[in-house]
Amino acid sequence: MSDYQERDAAVLFKGNPATLLGPEIKVGDAAPDFQVVDNGLAPVTLATDAGKVRLITVVPSLDTPVCDTMTRQFNQQAADLPDSVAVYTISVDLPFAQKRWCGNAGIDKVKTLSDYQERSFGLNYGLLLKNLKLLARAVYVIDQNDKVAYCELVPEVTAEPDYAAALDAVKKLI
Repeated sequence: MSDYQERDAAVLFKGNPATLLGPEIKVGDAAPDFQVVDNGLAPVTLATDAGKVRLITVVPSLDTPVCDTMTRQFNQQAADLPDSVAVYTISVDLPFAQKRWCGNAGIDKVKTLSDYQERSFGLNYGLLLKNLKLLARAVYVIDQNDKVAYCELVPEVTAEPDYAAALDAVKKLI
């Protein structure tokens, strides 16, 4: 992991500056590929839902209050989106924990994906917190042509994202 760009004080974690590993992703960039796994340990990549708009929400751990709230909020909003939109929540939680959490929380519209194996999503999207090895909180909208149409790196990892802005970005593409 030492070969990745370090972005010092890119975000705050509980008020303290935190270093992120990987590049800063911006609107208009080609979406980087990644490989994560779903709750059944099957690989999921950028190409898995090719041709769809992808709303990708990124959280440190589903078992924390803000991540729980964020995933529930996006799950509720996803109910109003057409099948041409895939909604993911990516964390480094184990797939078994994600599956348990989704069952307990009634999450049925958001697909939870785990970056625990290679941290490729975190590293390729510049979201891996160097010291904690967790993902920073962020939201991306990837268009049908694999371009980044929206991104929000939440400045304080323990804060919620701008839900309305992310959903507006999705609606502009459908």
